[in-house]
Amino acid sequence: MTRSRAIFLSLATVAVTGVSDAIQSGQTARAFATTAEAAGPDVTARDVQISNQKIRMAHAALITMWGGDFRAIGLRFAPPDLVPYLTGVRSACGIMRQSNALYCPRDNTIYFDEVFVASQAKKAAGDLGTDGDMAAVGIVAHEMGHAVAMQLGHVFRNSYENESTADCLAGAFAQHSSKDGSLEDGDIDEAFYAMSAAGDPIPEPTGDSRMDSWILARLARRAHGTREQRMDNFKRGLDGGAGACLAEFRAVK
Repeated sequence: MTRSRAIFLSLATVAVTGVSDAIQSGQTARAFATTAEAAGPDVTARDVQISNQKIRMAHAALITMWGGDFRAIGLRFAPPDLVPYLTGVRSACGIMRQSNALYCPRDNTIYFDEVFVASQAKKAAGDLGTDGDMAAVGIVAHEMGHAVAMQLGHVFRNSYENESTADCLAGAFAQHSSKDGSLEDGDIDEAFYAMSAAGDPIPEPTGDSRMDSWILARLARRAHGTREQRMDNFKRGLDGGAGACLAEFRAVK
């Protein structure tokens, strides 16, 4: 190949890449605008960037913590991947929808709607006068709690049992962070704020007993706990550490 043709091909590649990047950037901007509108008009790209940075840091700290605790009981923790998304994403557990975060055990991955999570941090910041970051970090800590419990074989038929364990393990992470000095002023308040805000709704009776029973049964299948229960479960881990959540960790200091 002549030198001039090599230069031409190189320039052509750069040009095509630039067009592709521009198309991708436009698609991302439109997706962000759609998701941000659903989450709230005040969420900006900068908010998402800051939130994602904090979440990546927390993800690394969670892996370090749980890796150490698993080693202490003679086991190996398989660190879940972390995948942010806009509007939705396909996973081994199906489509991850907007305004959600979920641990998928089939591919050992935590998926989270990055605009939704950033909006939780921004709401906490506005109401508490803090930076709100623990409201976002707590979501990932909760999903990591599912990974921890499932890898130890704790999978319950009752949705609330699974969710209360994950809330407790998120509290254990907060305790660990407090001990190693990585918590900031206001972080615990932010965590409790997020737990309270994420409590299950209490449905109003319809007056139709069959319909009311159906609604309650449907809620029970995906129950996370009332605001009081979620705060209590988080506090159990915050006060007692991982051993207060799962028997396997009771001997771990």
